Amino acid sequence: MASTTTLDAGRKPGAPSGGKTFFGHPRGLATLFMTETWERFSFYGMRALLVLYMVAGTNHGGLGMKVALATAIYSVYNAMVYLLALPGGWIADRFLGARKTVALGGTIIMIGHFLLAVPVEASFFVGLVFIAVGSGLLKANISTMVGHLYDGPNDPRRDGGFTIFYMGINLGAFAAPLVIGTVGQSVNWHLGFALAGIGMALGLTQYLLGSRHLSAKSDEVSSPLTAAEKGALLRKGGLWLAAAAVFYGVLAVSGQFTIDWAVWPLSIAGIAIPVAVFARFKRDKELTATEQSKISGYIWFFVVAAVFWMIYDQSGSTLSVFADDSTNLSLFGHHFPSSWFQSLNPLYIMALAPVFAWLWVWLSRRSKNPSTTMKFAIGLLMIGASFIVMMLAMAAASGGVKVTPLWLAFVYLVQTVGELTLSPVGLSVTTKLAPAKYASQMMGVWFLAVTAGDCVAAVLQLGLGNATGSTWYFAIQGVAALIAGVALVMYRKKVIRLMGDVH
Repeated sequence: MASTTTLDAGRKPGAPSGGKTFFGHPRGLATLFMTETWERFSFYGMRALLVLYMVAGTNHGGLGMKVALATAIYSVYNAMVYLLALPGGWIADRFLGARKTVALGGTIIMIGHFLLAVPVEASFFVGLVFIAVGSGLLKANISTMVGHLYDGPNDPRRDGGFTIFYMGINLGAFAAPLVIGTVGQSVNWHLGFALAGIGMALGLTQYLLGSRHLSAKSDEVSSPLTAAEKGALLRKGGLWLAAAAVFYGVLAVSGQFTIDWAVWPLSIAGIAIPVAVFARFKRDKELTATEQSKISGYIWFFVVAAVFWMIYDQSGSTLSVFADDSTNLSLFGHHFPSSWFQSLNPLYIMALAPVFAWLWVWLSRRSKNPSTTMKFAIGLLMIGASFIVMMLAMAAASGGVKVTPLWLAFVYLVQTVGELTLSPVGLSVTTKLAPAKYASQMMGVWFLAVTAGDCVAAVLQLGLGNATGSTWYFAIQGVAALIAGVALVMYRKKVIRLMGDVH
């Protein structure tokens, strides 16, 4: 990693923005960059195998599930990863601080991946729970820690810093399917999962060794719980856990338990919880009128992001199945595993992210930088267009035809352009609009948009059954996203007014 030496006499020795920098950014960004690279390597490597493993026949070492059920489980699992980012941020705000919470999360993720490596079905599902819990602790807080490195929400380096951080995510995501996907599909599923665990172990080591370069803000517990609050929390949490254990225990003993008893309640909860969270924020009388206005503006971005992720996250489910079943898996006479398609999106991002980072700065200097609202609208229009292309690809594959890999290559390109206008900007605008009281929790709320979108996808997949992945399945979602994008453009001035001094 390249670094340059700068002098900043106005800062205390050891402050994040003093001394060496990382491409002109605080040195702590390098630590967070590499930690997230290895964590994403583990996550996306496992994700590249997940649906393929579940639908593979038992004679091929898989679980032999139907496609609709496997894709719904995938959607709900992915939703829970992001849903748990909310309590992960809350734990940082009230208990541990962001730095310790990230270390704990990385440890739990590592254990989860190694549980997946055990060739026992029960261990597989327990491992998914561990990864979801650990990711919830890590995700919101590591992004918040990036924000801690900068001098307030209007630091001109801030958006560029988040874009560089996003590059780390996609570096790990690019390598993961090529390594873990190949081993999992060509050698042994569980060996692939074990490689994901090793990746997380490397990320955790990087984080612990480089944590001295992080901001002191990351150690702060912004709103610690009182002793009385801790006692009340333990009592309420214990009661809810006991009730769930009794309910599902009775189902298991009576022989009535099926996977639907887990998938359906979690899908409904993933849609209802964001509504409840925003309702609580809007009822909070401690927030100023300005903060409440910013929350109202943020709700627009949240809904748009939910629609975006509903489609985007199907790259690891319906698009993965399409790649395996309906795509010609040879290029220039060489066969390749279907999981390799999962590397296209991060490859495009690594190529295009620097271009977009430069573009926003270039446009800003000329007072032509699109507003955050317009960037979100562009992202939504692009993701809608990608599923219109998938509709055409599915039609071309009718009758068992194996279509050219260029169909998926183009779909991922369109989605990548949309992602680069929405996702890094979404991380940044979340930290800008967040009330001080909910600093880490608001980053968790941003990830709740993924939860809501994935849960809607799960409901569609469960409800449609064998129609999942059909031509009209892609068409309906693509048209819905295009309509939502046009609506955001029409109401953009209202959203900008609600954002106040944030642009």
